[in-house]
Formats: sequence, C-alpha cells, structure tokens
Amino acid sequence: MQLPTLLFATERYEELGEDIAGTGDFELGVVERKVFPDDERYRRIETDCARRDVVLVGGTVDDVDTLEIYDLACGLVHLGAHTLTLVLPWFGYQTMERASKRGEIVAAKNRARLLSSIPAAGSGNRVVLIDLHSEGIPHYFSGNIRPVHLHARSVVLQAIRDFGGEDFILGATDAGRAKWVESLANDLLVDAAFVFKRRLSDTQTEITALAAEVEDRPVVIYDDMIRTGGSLISAATAYRDAGASEVYAVCTHGVFTHDSLGRLRGSGMLEGIACTNTRPHVQALADGDYLRVYSVADLIAQFLADSV
Repeated sequence: MQLPTLLFATERYEELGEDIAGTGDFELGVVERKVFPDDERYRRIETDCARRDVVLVGGTVDDVDTLEIYDLACGLVHLGAHTLTLVLPWFGYQTMERASKRGEIVAAKNRARLLSSIPAAGSGNRVVLIDLHSEGIPHYFSGNIRPVHLHARSVVLQAIRDFGGEDFILGATDAGRAKWVESLANDLLVDAAFVFKRRLSDTQTEITALAAEVEDRPVVIYDDMIRTGGSLISAATAYRDAGASEVYAVCTHGVFTHDSLGRLRGSGMLEGIACTNTRPHVQALADGDYLRVYSVADLIAQFLADSV
C-alpha cells in the first residue's frame, strides 16, 4: 500500500501547508523548532520520511526563510526521502534577477544556485515556482533540481471576474505586461488596455500614454506583484482620467512593502484589490472588502496530485 505524500512547511508557511494538506491525500510532517539566546535556530524533523515522497512548502521572503528551506530540505534528504519537491509560492530576490551595471550581484541567480546545491533525494529533486516576474529565473537552477513554473492563472481569472463581472476592461500597469494581460483578456472575452510609463527612480514612474477606450466602463488592472503600489496608483489615475467608471486591481503576489496598502487605499483611485496568499502576511491584511485574498492551496494540491 502506497503511503500518502508527506508534506512539511517552513514556519511562516505552516497555514498554507495545512490548507494544501486538507485538500488532498497528504500527511503533515512535524518539525520541532526553537531559538537559542544568540538567535541560532534549532530544528528537528520528527516525522520519519525514509522512502517517502516529500513536499516542502516555503517562500524566500527573506534570508532567514531561505535558509530554513535549505536546512529542512537537506535534513529531509539526509533522512532518506524518496523524492523531494520544494514548493515556493513566492520566490523573492526578483528585483535583482539580472545585472544592469558592472559589479551588481544577481541575487536571484545566487539563491537558485544555493537551492540547486541541496543533495539529491533518492529519485530526484524539483522546485515549483509560481508566476515569476521573469521567465528566465527557472534557468538559474541547475544540477540535481528540476524547476517547474506553475501559473496561478485559474485563481487570477476568478479574482478578476469577481471584481469585473461580465463587462469590463482588463488593464495593465505598463506595456511590459501587455502579452500576459492580453492573454488573460482573451480567456475572459473582454477588451485589454495598456498604459505606457517612464521610470523616474526605483519608486517613481510617470504615465506617458494610454492605449484604450475606457470611458464609462470599469477597469480591472492585473500585475504579477504589488510592492510599493506607485506604478499601480499611476496607472489607476490614468484610467480614471480617461473616464473609467471604477478601477480595481488584481495581482498574484501581494508584497505590500511598508504601508503601501494604506497608500493605495488612501489614494482613492481603487475600489478594491485582490491577491493570492503566496506571501503569508497578506492574510492578516485582508478585510474581505478592500483587500481580498484567494488561496493557491487547491492549485498546488492539484499540481502535486497530477504530477505524482
């Protein structure tokens, strides 16, 4: 009799791990954790994983989380995991996914190299990444690990439809997302709109043009992530100025640095925002009204079930 897949999660991703386990044939693994007085982390894998298919859910939110993924993964392989699947709903370091000046450190490549150095489980390792900002990131992984780029398309489409209804315009924050937004618009059978922007600094942009007829129609803006919200506010303002009746925003990754969600709400440009729970802190921010959070648990569980 084949045992169910054993599923572990890093500390910050325990809630998502439990949600995934609750949707399919998974057994939750147990990790003992404590912090020593000098902030060194102690972790002990309590569940026997020898000859088991093992999934580890986590996200590279910061360096502490990244090293927890690495430490637990190495421990799971050492204890005899048959296969190891890292599920990283959020792969950070995407601001520095390539160098534009001599001497810049490409952090995304270095973190991929780190995770690629995890020893191989008996029948191999793979890493599952969701809605990456750059399509080139999977190529940074090498050696014993196989990257898989999983798209949260079904979740995103549902969130967009919940805001827009049947008759709306799907907008982009800039022309760089045009192909993806146009593809989503085709699935939804709605028109697409684009704004063109010029970047002034790391946090400031200005809109230079708008390609759409949005007067008296609702607009739902899609972007893969919302960080500071500056580009989103600029785009929403442009759609408003062009006559949009109301504007909403949907993203896969709600990063919401500092008080960006408060800034977005205070701008008065957006009636509501939706994101997925690829980053764990968004659950605490969600109010069910202005910010809606959609779970990727079913998406991940279905992928794992289909790829056994």
